[in-house]
Amino acid sequence: MSMLKGTNVPVPAQAVRVELGWRSGPGVPDVDASALLLVSGKVRSDADFVFYNQPAHASGAVRHDGKTPSGDSVTDTLSVDLAQVEAAVETVVLAASADGGNFGQVPGLYVRVLDAANGTELARFDSQDASVETAFVLGELYRRQGAWKFRAVGQGYDSGLEGLARDFGISVDEPQQQTSAPAAAPTAPPVAAPAPATPAAPVRLTKITLTKEAPAVSLTKQGGTSGMMRVNLNWEVRKQFKGWGAKLGRAVAMHGDLDLDLCALFELNDGRKGVVQALGNAFGSLQQPPYIHLDGDDRTGSVSTGENLTINLDHKDKLRRVVIFVAVYEGARSFADLHATVTLTPQNGAPIDFSLDECTVPSTVAALALITNEGGDLTVRREARYLVPERGVSPQRTIDHAYGWGMNWSPGRK
Repeated sequence: MSMLKGTNVPVPAQAVRVELGWRSGPGVPDVDASALLLVSGKVRSDADFVFYNQPAHASGAVRHDGKTPSGDSVTDTLSVDLAQVEAAVETVVLAASADGGNFGQVPGLYVRVLDAANGTELARFDSQDASVETAFVLGELYRRQGAWKFRAVGQGYDSGLEGLARDFGISVDEPQQQTSAPAAAPTAPPVAAPAPATPAAPVRLTKITLTKEAPAVSLTKQGGTSGMMRVNLNWEVRKQFKGWGAKLGRAVAMHGDLDLDLCALFELNDGRKGVVQALGNAFGSLQQPPYIHLDGDDRTGSVSTGENLTINLDHKDKLRRVVIFVAVYEGARSFADLHATVTLTPQNGAPIDFSLDECTVPSTVAALALITNEGGDLTVRREARYLVPERGVSPQRTIDHAYGWGMNWSPGRK
């Protein structure tokens, strides 16, 4: 049963999973979950803000796990280990922000708190009166006499994530467009927070989503050409199925555990070419050519882990081009009914994300992104290109042919 605004319930769990959910569809803006750790009503420093650009608190107590689509519904999840929350922290605010619209356009918005150990729902609050708000405090976890409780808040802001963040003491790197003011008066007056021990760079709130209409972005213009850039692929099987039917004239079955491999073809400015992949243990290196490293081989596709590789942009001048691609290693004969999201997170600059389109061909390999260095301009381009290997041709050779790499290939195993 959904709670009424302002009510509270005990949280008898050592750790919880907080799910922010809504129904997606045409014209529905994207929604992002975030959390703020408060002392006397304010953050102690910008490090107490956990969101998509700063996904984990230094204490390990709060983590942003990311989005999971399921049919026409989407959840964005936070993990909170209440046993690890520092003693000074009194409240963990659970917030949401709308990207590209307001919450009046977001149907079915809710927040619920689940016991992380067994999935039992401990609390739920459904927002039913949103209009022009672009940010919301949906609820809060707070301490009372050594125990944790959840309160349904439902306080809206018309100044977006930036306004909400500033209201709790976060310094933001974008210019403030208007005075941050909640749509409803807060329940308690703000109390000054202790100043952070050391100054820190302002929090960056921006993110970039690549689409068919706007498929490319310059990392150089975004200031994201130094440090490490993490590339993450996560996926979800929408449903189990037995075939595509008459449309393709063949049965395509899902079986066992789905194993996708994130890989990268690289070409250096000195002409050397190669591949980074789990096959043949070609995991690469960050401190020597190719300056690309595959972190490991994930078989779950979970949003919090998935497949990851890292590119050392401090050596960008040695890179000519990189094709990031994914191949089905086992567990499926195609990408059909698979929802996948790619996120590139530069150490400096805004994160870049995009989703793959629905697969309508019997593809076992897909080009995800093309990174090029032309005249010092480092550019990321969304490919989202499904390829169909010819009979007896490997996915790697198929990508090679499509992008003109011209390498010699031999069979490999993990």
